[in-house]
Amino acid sequence: MNLRSLAAAGALLALVSCNAREGDPKAAEKAIREQVRRYTAALDAADTNLASQVWDTAPDVSFIHPGGHAHGWEEVKGIYQYFGSAFSDRKLVARDIAVHVNGNTAWVEFYWHYTAKQAKDGASVETDGRESQVYRKTTAGWRMAHGHYSGPAMTSQ
Repeated sequence: MNLRSLAAAGALLALVSCNAREGDPKAAEKAIREQVRRYTAALDAADTNLASQVWDTAPDVSFIHPGGHAHGWEEVKGIYQYFGSAFSDRKLVARDIAVHVNGNTAWVEFYWHYTAKQAKDGASVETDGRESQVYRKTTAGWRMAHGHYSGPAMTSQ
């Protein structure tokens, strides 16, 4: 084996080793996009069991929303329970989803449209907003550690 072949083999080994440590970014992006799909499905169904497959259920997770700031899985789970009791016919649609993977962490940005009926009187609700989410890779796969959502951007006319 000549020096050039040895150098090429070493570079290939280093690349394979790096990819093994970091994982496949395309596979990670696909898995995280599936988590965003589960996230919207969990809210549509107000299903805390499905939500627990999206969220890391650790005490350090957090969620910032117009109603406040949830700390820990138990408080985050309460948001799903609230939506289940306050609204029916829930439908959250995410669009323009951007996934950014960096090793064992990732963040997601998207815009959403939400429709529902108020449980108390059947009045229609329709809102739009944007959201960012932070994911971490766990032994159970990619799990959400933080979410932050807000209304649409206010533009000056």
